[in-house]
Amino acid sequence: MLLTVTSRNVLLPDFDLPRPATINVDLKTGKIIGVSLGYIGDDACKNSGDSYFVDAGDKVVLPGLVDAHVHLEEPGNQDWEGFWTGTQAAAAGGVTTLIDMPVDSSPPTTTPRNLANKRRSARGQCWVDVGFWGGAIPQNQAELGPLLSAGVRGFKCFLIDTGIEEFPRVSESDLHAHMSHLQNSLMIFHAEMQTTSSPARHRLISRSYQEFLSSRPQELEVDAITLIASLQAMYPSVSCHIAHLSAAAALPIIRAAKDCGSKISVETCFHYLCLSAEDIPDGATEYKCTPPIREDSNRNLLWDALVDGTIDCVISDHSPCLIEMKGLEHGDFMEAWGGVSSLGLGLSLLWTEGRKRGISLGQIIRWMSIKTAELAGLSGTKGQLKVGHDGDLVIWDPEAEFKVSREHLYFKNKLTPYEGMTLRGLVHKTFVRGRLAYDSTLQDGFTGLQPSGELL
Repeated sequence: MLLTVTSRNVLLPDFDLPRPATINVDLKTGKIIGVSLGYIGDDACKNSGDSYFVDAGDKVVLPGLVDAHVHLEEPGNQDWEGFWTGTQAAAAGGVTTLIDMPVDSSPPTTTPRNLANKRRSARGQCWVDVGFWGGAIPQNQAELGPLLSAGVRGFKCFLIDTGIEEFPRVSESDLHAHMSHLQNSLMIFHAEMQTTSSPARHRLISRSYQEFLSSRPQELEVDAITLIASLQAMYPSVSCHIAHLSAAAALPIIRAAKDCGSKISVETCFHYLCLSAEDIPDGATEYKCTPPIREDSNRNLLWDALVDGTIDCVISDHSPCLIEMKGLEHGDFMEAWGGVSSLGLGLSLLWTEGRKRGISLGQIIRWMSIKTAELAGLSGTKGQLKVGHDGDLVIWDPEAEFKVSREHLYFKNKLTPYEGMTLRGLVHKTFVRGRLAYDSTLQDGFTGLQPSGELL
């Protein structure tokens, strides 16, 4: 049985612009078995004897997106988010693979037993493929090898207090112990670090966004990334990845490390590229995240670094919570839970902002699919429309506009700073391994479908 998808606009590897092409997916294996140039049209498909065919016409066919930084928070905090709603939100936005962070579930993914618990919770609930990062915390060095053997893609750690008792930050001495246990693996850093050289900031007006911003200065990221670059030089077999970079002041350190051949990679987020501190009202805690959203001048430097390759990829860092945890009635940035919810909106966000800056569709897919698949160790199966890769495809209209409202949000707690924003680019269909995972023509996009995502 085959799925055949043909379009006048297919984004193939090594091209920045779409071209006419036809993709064949073997539904038994879920793999792409044929990619041919040329649009064959609906009638040709009907006459070909294929089991299933989709004529996308002028709509764009994209490889499925890979979001390598998502907090699904189940088990334990499934009232915040969960596998069912989180992966539906992903599918509706063209994300066909996501990698779950170890932090906000209870228990966190810091032991093989906890990973097995999480995988049990996920089974039968996933509309897209899901992989897992492990957690590095003090005194769990002995768990790292078994976690890798059990299937985690790498490890996440924090250099600053998390506010989560089960997931404390690591010290520099902890990191030496962890990294000496790892060979040819990946360590992901929440790269903020309070040091004696970091300027002290005193809380003044809790509703003031500028006061919150000043409490998380760029120096926290600069100091952390300086340490990370030093550690990578000491443990060259361990790749180091900087999560959710917001501080442009750290870019010279990153460029210097990369120029020296360091195995350092960097991600940034939709909210750092599409939002600016100057536009955030006081008390609007739906914008709170750490590191914080910074000034427009900083945002422009992040875009420049993305284009020149200093920043490798873009992810959501979808990090939801119960709406009441945002404390909207008080608007206290210091007390509100930190995290921006955006799962399902990323492609539209980056396309809307990127077009203003002359960014091509090929660049966006490189940042959201190819490089994120590489980060997660999935570049042999995910992120590109090529023979041998999984049949993860998205049919997308780049010209369609919509105003973000709660009906466009599939994640569980429907609060996002993007509500009311007009975006361009709309997903019509999402296929995971050739199976239909989302269809905008169906009631709520999913009625009549079954989740067929796999655990990686």
